[in-house]
Amino acid sequence: MDRASPTACTLRTLRPMPIATPAQFAKMLDSAQAGDYAYPAINCTSILTLNAAMKGFADSKSDGIIQFSTGAGQFASGLNHKDAAYGCILLAEAAHRLAEQYDVLIALNTDHCQPEKAAGFLKPLIEATAERRARGETNLFQNHMLDASILPLDENISISKEYLTLCAEQEIILEVEAGVVGGEEDGSAGTEDMPEDKLYTTPDDMVAIFEALHELGRFTFAATFGNVHGHYKPGAVKLRPHILKDGQAAVTRKHGADAQMDLVFHGGSGSLLEEIRETIAYGVIKMNVDTDAQYAFTRPIVDHMLTNYEAVLKVDGEIGNKKLYDPRSYLKKSEQSMSERVAIACNDLLSDGKSLFGQT
Repeated sequence: MDRASPTACTLRTLRPMPIATPAQFAKMLDSAQAGDYAYPAINCTSILTLNAAMKGFADSKSDGIIQFSTGAGQFASGLNHKDAAYGCILLAEAAHRLAEQYDVLIALNTDHCQPEKAAGFLKPLIEATAERRARGETNLFQNHMLDASILPLDENISISKEYLTLCAEQEIILEVEAGVVGGEEDGSAGTEDMPEDKLYTTPDDMVAIFEALHELGRFTFAATFGNVHGHYKPGAVKLRPHILKDGQAAVTRKHGADAQMDLVFHGGSGSLLEEIRETIAYGVIKMNVDTDAQYAFTRPIVDHMLTNYEAVLKVDGEIGNKKLYDPRSYLKKSEQSMSERVAIACNDLLSDGKSLFGQT
């Protein structure tokens, strides 16, 4: 189709744009906070996983968040380059085009970025949004995460203030973290000898974060309350959701009800559903879903290969079955499976059926 044809122009001008504008993303967070639900934030690494996440959101009539880690950016940019920022820009640009097909709002985020990587990762991404805005286009990203939790709190706050100021200039929300989430995920990891007190955010931490950042721009806060990256059997992860309740109480007691913070839940795999929903009552509006989505994507591939072993390999001089080693034959199953897991997350977090798409 010619880009300048009437049909192409009509499609692009009459349809709402499902990648959320800054105002729409702010409304998404406000609606979740007021309505006691949260958004799944699905880590994606490719067009396949982007489609899976968007399908899951659309099938659930839920708005949602798609996010990219530094590792995803490196993967997307190709083995010869491994450029995290370039790869995330590529994924985000693809997401903007793919999302035009769906009738839900999608926000784009970047996941854990450690302080030593921020200048080479976050700054180019913020600049990419600035360039789009200068052309009259909407933000490339609506949210970025700076994970300076490994630093002492005063240093964490100092660098968070720097990046929140940069983000606020482009109407980007910054996610920050204090306290260390256990386990490992794309370079973000606690260590085996990490003192237990470092795994739990304190009320004083939350008050300090609020007081340092709230006047600079909008931010979300990833508090730690026993959550662990990775996959564990149900009930194996010992959460302490009351930490969120106590922290919110400390902030609002000192600064009023309007100071309640938008909280983020990392490392939710293996958590009990009642605990997940308890955190929503304490202000969680976003929960990261990575490990479970990865497994849902991979499981059908394993089944396909084991079931069709002699067809997907050229064994003993045979030629196999092209239809079964064509990657589309099993990757379509992966997309379907991952989309179904995204739909489960929407149901768990009570966001299903609550899309703001089409609302002014």
